[in-house]
Amino acid sequence: MLGLGLPPRLPVPRSTLSADASLPATSTSGSTSVMSIACCLPVVECVYCLACARWAWQRCLHSGGYDSETWGVASSAEFEPVPRLCRQILSVYEDDLENPQWAPPGGYGMEPRWVVHRRTYEDTRGRVPTYLLYVDHQHSDVVLAVRGMNMAKESDYAMLLDNKLGQRRFDGGYVHNGLLKAAEWVFDAECDVLRDLLDRNPGYTLTFAGHSLGSGVVSMLALLAVHNREQLGGIDRKRIRCFAIAPARCMSLNLAVRYADVINAVILQDDFLPRTDIPLEDIFKSLFWVPDVVLFVQLTVPSMWKMPNRHLYT
Repeated sequence: MLGLGLPPRLPVPRSTLSADASLPATSTSGSTSVMSIACCLPVVECVYCLACARWAWQRCLHSGGYDSETWGVASSAEFEPVPRLCRQILSVYEDDLENPQWAPPGGYGMEPRWVVHRRTYEDTRGRVPTYLLYVDHQHSDVVLAVRGMNMAKESDYAMLLDNKLGQRRFDGGYVHNGLLKAAEWVFDAECDVLRDLLDRNPGYTLTFAGHSLGSGVVSMLALLAVHNREQLGGIDRKRIRCFAIAPARCMSLNLAVRYADVINAVILQDDFLPRTDIPLEDIFKSLFWVPDVVLFVQLTVPSMWKMPNRHLYT
């Protein structure tokens, strides 16, 4: 050993040996605790994942239709205006009602000469979807109809996504910020025209009708009209109506109940948009950025730009 240049081995005191011998025992105990915790982590993770999966599954199965399962059935008189107003909403897509291109079977049932005016995206600078103002003398009704979402217009996406939880208060409740801004623009632009039409046609009802994105705009318009009846010539609340076809949820429950005598939501069976509850809608917003998807499709399928816009989109 000395020939290798190593120092000679010296005797070690018994106390040192005892202390050193106790160290591995402590280290082994700590390692066991760490290993126990490490073994429990996958179990905890599995329980957490199962709980999240159960919550997501219940959310995906929950339908907004449960909200109305105890409601009564609408009478024929209450439903009578709906088919007529749906045709009037469809007419907003036509550039010229005298020469319609996409008329449904039986036509729109409208007199082109009774159309007051039609405002396009160019007229509104994208602040609101295209809308039409029509005086239905046959049914004693002044109708403002707003089209549904145009998937080729970025302004519609901007309007739909312009909202945060609790961002906009209205009459003691909460409303969709982007839709209310669009409705305020329409109300300011058409208030004088609507008042003049109601003055010239006493006893006529004032009806706001829209589909999809447009239904949210007209719902907000109905709120504004009820709150500003003096600007419309003091029209009675009972003469103001709104028919929201396949509407998105755009107001808090207390407002929906308070204005149930004015706003009528029309939903076809399990239509996706109106039946989606708010938390699930937020999940979809976080998972899918719709404008990017549409832009990708438009870039990869150039012929999409040439497709005629015949249908309402939800």
